[in-house]
Amino acid sequence: MISLLPPALKRHPLLDPTRLSQLTQQAADELLSEGDSANTLASYRSALRYWSAWYAARYGQTLRLPVPPPVVIQFIVDHAQRTTRAGLATQLPPTVDQALVAAGLKGKLGAPSLNTLVHRISVLSKAHQLARHPNPCADPAVRELLAKTRRAYAKRGALPHKQRALTREPLQAVLDTCDDSLRGLRDRALLLFAWSTGGRRRSEVANARLENLRRVREGEYLYTLSHSKTNQSGVARPEDVKPLVGTAAEAMETWLDAGKIQSGALFRRVRKGGHVGEPLSAHAVREIVKDRCALAGIEGDFSAHSLRSGFVTEAGRRNHSLPDTMALTGHRSVPTVLGYFRAEASLASPLARLIDDD
Repeated sequence: MISLLPPALKRHPLLDPTRLSQLTQQAADELLSEGDSANTLASYRSALRYWSAWYAARYGQTLRLPVPPPVVIQFIVDHAQRTTRAGLATQLPPTVDQALVAAGLKGKLGAPSLNTLVHRISVLSKAHQLARHPNPCADPAVRELLAKTRRAYAKRGALPHKQRALTREPLQAVLDTCDDSLRGLRDRALLLFAWSTGGRRRSEVANARLENLRRVREGEYLYTLSHSKTNQSGVARPEDVKPLVGTAAEAMETWLDAGKIQSGALFRRVRKGGHVGEPLSAHAVREIVKDRCALAGIEGDFSAHSLRSGFVTEAGRRNHSLPDTMALTGHRSVPTVLGYFRAEASLASPLARLIDDD
């Protein structure tokens, strides 16, 4: 038999093709971890910390994988509200609930939102998949209970919580709080960049770099989105080039000059004394939006996502086409974007005023 290996490779230890070596598995896990966004990893860690604390309180043991399906069912009935003769109730003992809040693992007493419950189960499912354990979340009894729980919430009219959209009018009030200080110039540029390029996610704003911003002519830029939720592989696509023009472009030019940004992150921390520091985190972007909304005195629950939903809602108000709007936002799911697009656009529909027509 003719050897297919060069002499230099014959001295290298051969691998078993039917299984991964420990070193290869570690490298694969590191790539999987690095490929996830910082926000995703933080949400995973938070969910697993909660699972560990809840499991220890309920079973008096340390959480280990694989978890049996009855544990997942217990988790669901502990956290999902159900209708009883006394009203809505959960199975979670009050003492455990209080301990979880005291440990900082829950924000308040009572049942979490359905979104939070589903997310924590999804994280446990992901943990089993990555560890190559049998997945209890795929058990038929678990899947049926979760599906019926969703249906029960829907029958009660429990709608998913959404932050209020920052449409053009409230956004203008927020922009009016941005003065000519370095921090004010940065925040104005950040808010207009995020909103005007299609409602960028906070992670996309935090990761925005000067190298991806190309000046076409005075007052006109093109920004290339190199990494996003819908393009995590960083493949170059024409739809990832976003326009930055008009007021938003002017605000960006003013900030770049004032902050002396010549390379790297577009948006950075402004330290005391007017010194520009390290890049902003996604959490910092969220806090800037919330703080500016509070300064503007506009009522409602706002977050960084309000910029994205506000852009889509405003586009719907002005009857811009759905494909054009999705091309700028980067949405891939039509039902997702329609939830915002039609929310207030329906108010302008002639069909809504049939009773008033002559």
